Amino acid sequence: MTEHHLAVTRTARYYQLGELSAQTQRVWFVCHGYGQLAAYFSRHFAFLSAANPDTVIIAPEGMSRFYLQGNGGRVGASWMTRDDRLHEIADHIGFLNQLAAKILVECPTHVHVTVLGFSQGTATVSRWLTQAPFRAAHLILWAGSFPEDIEPAAAQQLVSSSRLSLVVGTEDEYISVAQATKQQELLTELGVVPQLITFAGKHELNRAVLEQLAAAERAVTLQ
Repeated sequence: MTEHHLAVTRTARYYQLGELSAQTQRVWFVCHGYGQLAAYFSRHFAFLSAANPDTVIIAPEGMSRFYLQGNGGRVGASWMTRDDRLHEIADHIGFLNQLAAKILVECPTHVHVTVLGFSQGTATVSRWLTQAPFRAAHLILWAGSFPEDIEPAAAQQLVSSSRLSLVVGTEDEYISVAQATKQQELLTELGVVPQLITFAGKHELNRAVLEQLAAAERAVTLQ
């Protein structure tokens, strides 16, 4: 028995908060974690576009969906599993590049792009940006880590061209502050010192931290 692969057309899903226009100043691409859906994940960012019409949130969804328990009920999505992982990674990078091209062509050329990955989404966005045709001004890795399988040259180019922030809750069940600090040290060896932000909380997003990050982004674009 031999294994084969066939590239096929898939219909991918994403959600958008805010309207793209010539006045758009900031675009956030936000990638959910394992077992989440973009519709619910994107709601955490709704206040950003509601408060600032020049900010648009784009929340893509992993193309591998499954029932979270048994054969029915709630559905979640994943960016990849260990089975046939390289093809899943490549498929999602292709999806994200196509999505970014569609979104950014509707924006001014100077638009400020922030990319945030949460949990499993941190590895997804990191791998994506090493092959993306645009430069993200800010990469935020929240409750996850920078993947070790990225080639050193590609990793160094990515971290040197984008501002990098690491965010973790002090009570996170999956990644500790000590592990995040170790990540910070490893990334520093690539020539950049990432900002490390902690908050009192678990494996979750935190509005106060998002407000802090958004305020910093807005200050940069208003200079």
